[in-house]
Amino acid sequence: MGEFVTLETADGIGTIRLNRPPVNALNDQLISELADAARAAAGSDEVRAVIIYGGEKVFAAGADINDMAEAGYPAMAIRAGQLQETMGLIAGIGKPVVAAITGYALGGGLELALAADFRVAGEGARVGQPEILLGVIPGAGGTQRLPRLVGPARAKDIVFSGRMVKAAEAHAIGLVDRVVPDDSVYQAALDMVQRYAAGPALALRAAKQAIDHGLDVDLATGLEIERVQFAALFGTEDQRVGMRSFLENGPGKATFTGR
Repeated sequence: MGEFVTLETADGIGTIRLNRPPVNALNDQLISELADAARAAAGSDEVRAVIIYGGEKVFAAGADINDMAEAGYPAMAIRAGQLQETMGLIAGIGKPVVAAITGYALGGGLELALAADFRVAGEGARVGQPEILLGVIPGAGGTQRLPRLVGPARAKDIVFSGRMVKAAEAHAIGLVDRVVPDDSVYQAALDMVQRYAAGPALALRAAKQAIDHGLDVDLATGLEIERVQFAALFGTEDQRVGMRSFLENGPGKATFTGR
C-alpha cells in the first residue's frame, strides 16, 4: 500500500504493518499512509478484524523529532490535527482492533496503541508518553484516551513524569490487556482477534460504536445509542441466522455472513 505502512489480509484478519526502520518514527508520510491503511481496513469486506504491528523489535517510538524541533505554532497546529485525524480513523474502524506491542510504544506510538480496542505487549515492551521531557504534552490523544483507560491519576503520573512503563505495570493498571513472551506478540494478537473474524460483523460494529460513543455522553444518551443500535440489527441477515441457529442447535453454533 505504501512505503512505510502496508495492509495485508489473510483469513479475515487485516494486519496494518509499520515498517520505517529503525524505530517506526511517525513522520508525515507514515501518518498519511497509516490513515490510508485505516480507511482501507474499515472499508474492506474481507477484513473482519485488525492487528496493528510494528515488527519484532519495535512498535513505534513516537513522532520524528527532526520534523518538529524547529516547527512553529502554525505548522504544528496543522500537524496535530492530522495526527488526531489519523488516530481517530484507527479508533473509528468498525471492527475489533488490537495493537501488538513489541519493544517501545512511546509518544505517538503509544497514542496509536491507545486508539485500538485491545493491546497485547511483549514482556520486554516499554510504553510511555515522554513528551513532557521535550517541553510539550501529548498531542495525538494521549491526554484523553489514556485517562479514560487507566484513570486520571495514573494518566497524570505517566504524562507528568514522561517515564517508561514496563509491560508488567502496564498490565496491572489496565494499559495493556495481555503480556506474553516477546517472540509471541503477533501470534497472541492473532489469537485474540481470530474469534471475532467469524463473528457477526454488523453486530460487532454496533457494539463497538455503542460502547465508544456511549463513554462520551451521559447515561441516558448512551442508552438511547444502545437502543437504536440494538433495534437496527433486527434488519440484518446475521440476526436471523443467529437466532434461528440458537433455537435449532443451541448457542455458539451459528455461521455468520457479515450481512
